Amino acid sequence: MSSYVVALDVGGTSMKGGLVSENGQVLVTDRRPTLRGDEAVGAVREFVSDLAARGDGPPAGVGLAVPGLVTADSAIYAANIGWRDVPARSFVDMDVPVMLGHDVRTGGLAESVLGAGRGISDFLFLPIGTGIAGAMILSGRPYGGAEGWGGEIGHIPVFPDGEPCACGQLGCLETYASAASVGRRYSERSGIAGVKAEEVVASDDPLAIEVWDEAVEALSLALATYTLLLDPSVIVLGGGLAEAGPALFDPVRTRLVKRLAFREAPPLVAAALGVNAGMLGAALLGWRAAGVPGAGTGWTMDVRSAPAVS
Repeated sequence: MSSYVVALDVGGTSMKGGLVSENGQVLVTDRRPTLRGDEAVGAVREFVSDLAARGDGPPAGVGLAVPGLVTADSAIYAANIGWRDVPARSFVDMDVPVMLGHDVRTGGLAESVLGAGRGISDFLFLPIGTGIAGAMILSGRPYGGAEGWGGEIGHIPVFPDGEPCACGQLGCLETYASAASVGRRYSERSGIAGVKAEEVVASDDPLAIEVWDEAVEALSLALATYTLLLDPSVIVLGGGLAEAGPALFDPVRTRLVKRLAFREAPPLVAAALGVNAGMLGAALLGWRAAGVPGAGTGWTMDVRSAPAVS
């Protein structure tokens, strides 16, 4: 068997890929833009081949983390990329095993095996970036629900009569608390175009404080709902907005405690794997496709020190 797998995390803006050995060593990393529609499938296939060409012989397997509705062997639908019913084999032009996974659940798998959720059987992994979706880890496994739609926490209607969401509902968490929405909502109120979420968080402008307060409120409501339904041991916050650190964690923690009057709030902790989570999760899928289901459990490297995809 080859000594590495190709791991690819396909995001809405960029694809982060690498070669990962069976003992968890990240051998190569690279990044390319994500294309749209039929071109996206070809771009993934080309990226996988180019990564494999940088290894020592053909890979043992390929793991792909992709957005939207997905099964282990088919990318069923991704609105932000524009593909539909793409077999896993269409992403690879080599005769090697392939496994697909939902991008957020695959990141949650990596956090479960390697990161902040290591040794914890039930937790929520919530990356907050351009959008918001959750990976529900139940009894040690990512849970996708009956049809694969599980974890769409970004579309919990935290304010039922609130602002319209791109999904067609009103008042969704993502409309208030995603990084994209925080920047957009401040720009709409201030008239200043192109403001980023991190600028809003750092600003003492009353409008910025108001927008950030509403984001924190929305997030605390959604997390209280999740906690009461599924009783997680820990909530792991990741994504770009989690880099705000105490400016995010402290007020969300305080409000979550207040909302859970009759029980303790689960600890909020930062994700450990950062930008590597999706790619490392894809590597775990690649090794499982290759017939090594226990890959990752023996990895002793500090994955936080793995080379980030530049």
